[in-house]
Amino acid sequence: MLGKLARQHDPNVLVGFDHADDAGVYQIAPDQALVQTVDFFTPIVDDPYIFGQIAATNALSDVYAMGGKPLTALALVCFPEKADLDILERILAGGLSKMIEAGCTVIGGHSIRDEETKFGYAVTGLVHPKKILANAGAKPGDALIFTKALGTGVISTAIKKGKAEPAWIDAAVQSMTTLNKQAAEVIQQGQFRIHSMTDVTGFGLIGHAREMALASDVSLEFCAGRIRLLDGALECVRAGYVPAGLKNNRDFAECLVVYDDGVPEDLRTILFDPQTAGGLLISVAADDADRLVSTLNSVSAVQIGEVRPKAKPLISIAR
Repeated sequence: MLGKLARQHDPNVLVGFDHADDAGVYQIAPDQALVQTVDFFTPIVDDPYIFGQIAATNALSDVYAMGGKPLTALALVCFPEKADLDILERILAGGLSKMIEAGCTVIGGHSIRDEETKFGYAVTGLVHPKKILANAGAKPGDALIFTKALGTGVISTAIKKGKAEPAWIDAAVQSMTTLNKQAAEVIQQGQFRIHSMTDVTGFGLIGHAREMALASDVSLEFCAGRIRLLDGALECVRAGYVPAGLKNNRDFAECLVVYDDGVPEDLRTILFDPQTAGGLLISVAADDADRLVSTLNSVSAVQIGEVRPKAKPLISIAR
């Protein structure tokens, strides 16, 4: 819809919505730019405190994905008029715990009455204008590194249906409440030739890979067998616990994807799973890939593919 509106021309906008990047970037000084993002959603777990943590982790992720450091946050709250305020207090406390962990200061917010609870944050961070990591920039020959496992969307759907096993819930919650801070700090040190980066969230791995490929004018190849999956993710797919967002992602982006014959259907499906607080997809010079993976060992990063010169298909999935 934004694309249908009158275009604003501001030379200080370094990253807008043109390439579907994770956040906007606005230059305020020769060596400083603001990174701005916003995200909120309905509860995906029963525990209010954990829900708050997940919402905060998810909102912070886009700043990390741009190579930035979170600075301040504004809370966004929709809450039923007659609901127990102790629940809201727990949501806010959970979110605050992650903001404190990130070193990001909550300076206010806005709330409205709503029949359905929703919670999230608008987050502002800082980045050097010459160190922005956008969707564009991936180069043929780069390695593709991913820092988390897939599956939070299908497991969250199983939770809502009361069908998720405790081990699945624990794995998904652990993933969704783990900040991308540590990986971002390694990347910000500048020891690796990182050309492009995005976080994998609502559009799934394929959806965000599509954005990187189009913005960088390249093609991407993934090795399905290298992609880490959360415990229970494939079981959820096989049982039919597939969120509407996954189906929408697949309808939209699968036309650009070609699979090897040996890639099973359940694995093809999970590649479109909408993630909450997902991992970072990093395009890094091939010579730096092993060293980057080794440095990121505490977040279990793995190389899952590589960047190819632009061709058809835009995205290929090998076994």
